[in-house]
Amino acid sequence: MNTPTIIPSEDTPAHPMNGAEMVVACLENAGVKNVFAYPGGASIPLHQALSHSNLNIILPRHEQGGGFMAAGFARATGLTSICFATSGPGATNLVTAIADAYADSIPVIFITGQVSTQMIGRNAFQECDFIGITRSIVKHSYLVLTLEELPRIMAEALHLANSGRPGPIVIDIPKNIQTEVGIPNFCHEINIRNYRHKHVLNTEDLSLIRSEITRAQRPCIYAGGGIIAAGASKELIKFAEQYHIPVATTLMGVGAIPDNHPLSLQWLGMHGSYAANVAVNECDLLLAFGVRFDDRVTGDVGQFAKDAKIIHVDIDLSEINKNKAVYHGVLADVKDVLVALNAAPIHIHRAEWDAKIASLRSIPAFSYQKTEKYVQPQRVIETLSNLTDGQAIIVPGVGQHQMFAAQFYNFRYARQLLTSAGLGTMGFGLPTAIGAKIARPDKLVINIDGDGSFQMNIQELATAYAQNVNVKMIILNNQTLGMVAQWEDRFYNSNRANTIMSVPKFKKPYPSFVEIAKGYGIPGKDAWTIEELEPALDEMIHSDSPFLVDVHMPFADHVLPMIPAGKTYKDMIME
Repeated sequence: MNTPTIIPSEDTPAHPMNGAEMVVACLENAGVKNVFAYPGGASIPLHQALSHSNLNIILPRHEQGGGFMAAGFARATGLTSICFATSGPGATNLVTAIADAYADSIPVIFITGQVSTQMIGRNAFQECDFIGITRSIVKHSYLVLTLEELPRIMAEALHLANSGRPGPIVIDIPKNIQTEVGIPNFCHEINIRNYRHKHVLNTEDLSLIRSEITRAQRPCIYAGGGIIAAGASKELIKFAEQYHIPVATTLMGVGAIPDNHPLSLQWLGMHGSYAANVAVNECDLLLAFGVRFDDRVTGDVGQFAKDAKIIHVDIDLSEINKNKAVYHGVLADVKDVLVALNAAPIHIHRAEWDAKIASLRSIPAFSYQKTEKYVQPQRVIETLSNLTDGQAIIVPGVGQHQMFAAQFYNFRYARQLLTSAGLGTMGFGLPTAIGAKIARPDKLVINIDGDGSFQMNIQELATAYAQNVNVKMIILNNQTLGMVAQWEDRFYNSNRANTIMSVPKFKKPYPSFVEIAKGYGIPGKDAWTIEELEPALDEMIHSDSPFLVDVHMPFADHVLPMIPAGKTYKDMIME
């Protein structure tokens, strides 16, 4: 069950407590176990209450890191996660993590301290209008102005974050509300005006889908992060098998169907597989399940799947016909739709389309020209996939390494690739991996990063060490902002404009990540050659502590395939 219990049980003692204690009581009784929290002046009462609670408190070294850790926990489990910060700069340091969670529909409640109510609007020390700042990047937000409304707001926030289309919630609590004492009136019913997160299945919609599948000669499934959020991966696989329809996923949908499944075309879009892009664009019926038709998938949206009837199933009405006009929109939980369709399958073999799909799948989804002269990033990911049997949770930063990780790791299950897809946030990888490992201590969790992205939240090495979070880190270190440099090569005559990270006078790769990790108490190893690569990765995998491997390579390999921005699959660059 994704949405935690919302409220304390009726036998919870109603004794006097201050606002901060009410917040903690609501979290404890909702089944929350872990919170990610960095203190400050306006949130001291909240942290005092946390210190007397049964919650596991994870102290990040930067509020942005804490925000990404909380989101990593939510991405790995589907559960609502909790993050605390103080007012002013503490709150504004969360903005990027909130925007990232909003872009990928991740359920995180961000609770911030605020100056006392009588000081709001007076430019008090460490005051900012955090509700105004975040209004466009949250599912909902609350400024708490009375103690009496605090339990209700907590209950509503826990309900809103993870019902319907998940997303981040902000609760801004003035310091005087945190210290004011009263007898809480814990809510037992949630009744939010104009909010409807469940939609009754329309039998006419189901009949239309079945009818169009029967008529189609070239059907294809386009599955996105909505499948993961709905917990509908098994239903998707069953649907694809019973109806005999190939599946292309988005980056957020990776793992919804195993990469090696006979009906999997892997993921589509700018750096997606040739097979997925061709099948989606040349089908005559496109079943779009839990997707956004974002620009990195569609390219020229007017030319995307232009000859297909598109049936779009989504829980969020605003997404239907937003980016791409569709033949028919279905407002529903995609899992409910798939369960209903699976109850009466239509299994049709279409010889010509089956042959086309088989031909597309016979081409390796992702390939590269191997060399023995240096360590290639694709080889690192392939080696890692083999050593871990495709079972690890992979958490990349953002850049070339992110795309190589998505392309060359053999993904098997949902919530296995945790990636910043919508916002594309550098600095995402390490803290998100820490949150994911706290959520899934039973899993091998590996942060694959670039030297540029890793440095943006490198301080969270301290959190991994201090909290004994056994997360693994691999840096594909080419001393370059690789993805930007790739665009410079392709579209700007290879003119380097602030994309080189090396410092020539240092005379070796800069900085020394292994030495930095050691300074934080974390062991690490450099890998300079192909011969050194596998032993270093093997040592990392079997280490009983956090471990960092810095793999050194030149900037030489572009991420391919590549569809230039605004172009179509016919403009795909293959080499």
